[in-house]
Formats: sequence, structure tokens, C-alpha cells
Amino acid sequence: MAKVWVTSDNHFGHEGMYKFVKNDGTLVRPHGSAGAGDADMVARWNAVVSKEDKVYHLGDVAFSKRHLDILHQMNGTKVLIKGNHDRLKLSQYSQHFKDVRGVHVIGKCVMTHVPIHPESKARWNGNIHGHLHSNIVKLPDSRPDPWYYNACVEVNDFTPVLLDTILLGFMK
Repeated sequence: MAKVWVTSDNHFGHEGMYKFVKNDGTLVRPHGSAGAGDADMVARWNAVVSKEDKVYHLGDVAFSKRHLDILHQMNGTKVLIKGNHDRLKLSQYSQHFKDVRGVHVIGKCVMTHVPIHPESKARWNGNIHGHLHSNIVKLPDSRPDPWYYNACVEVNDFTPVLLDTILLGFMK
């Protein structure tokens, strides 16, 4: 049976991503280079995603058409929820993605690139988002806000996550 996966913010081909550091001074991406990081993310993707599966990519795939071509190496049917760095023409994304959207709703869960504003929370059971990389949305007391799920590769071992696993977390 086909599975549904979620991931975000691969930034394929972006060397600058491998220079960013977390608040504790460690590298956000420890691979050393975009080439090594891209190869690792493709391998991790294909280790869990089958050809029959679907993957929702919550934006910031790649900065150039040349780097989009890596998607041909990756299993599954892909749907893109555009991110702030997805600035190419729709025709370029449609070569790699079955659909391209701004937002996607599954039941009472909303998938976006940028986390939705807290004032919009009443409409949904949860928000699966990208954009924050190694950061998470926090409550006023600094605890993680369980209403948000960060799908960025940096907080998910550079591997897509099963949608069902995320949705179960929102039902608690």
C-alpha cells in the first residue's frame, strides 16, 4: 500500500546552507558541502519512499532549474507546496511535481511553507510547515508548541516523515 510522506527545505545545490550554525554553534547541516548533503538527502529519501508513495514537499526545494533535476533521482509522486525560495516558473516545477500549491489541507490539518499565524489556529487541528530549518515554534513559556510540526530536513534526520505519524501527534 502506498504511503504519504512530508518533508521541507532541502535547498538542493545551495552551498550557503552548509555554513549556517545553530544557536549552540554547531552546523545546521554537517555534510560539508551541497554535493555531499544533496547525495545524502537523496539516499535517505529513497531508503524510505517507494516509487508508489506520495511526498508533499513543503517548499524551498532548489534555487535553480539545474538543481531541480536531482528530483528525477528520487522515488515517489511529488506535490510541492511552494516556499519563499521557490521562484522558478511553474513550467519548471511541473516537470518534477504532479501538483504545485500554495497550501494543502488534509482533514483539519493545514500544510504550509511558513508556519501559520497563531490567530488562525482555531480553524485547524495543526499546522505542518517548513521554513524554520532547525528552529521550532514555541509557546510563551519556551516549550515547543505541539500544534505545529516542523517538516524541515534539519529536524528530521534529513529524511521524509510519514504523514500518518505527524497526524497522530495532532490527535493527542
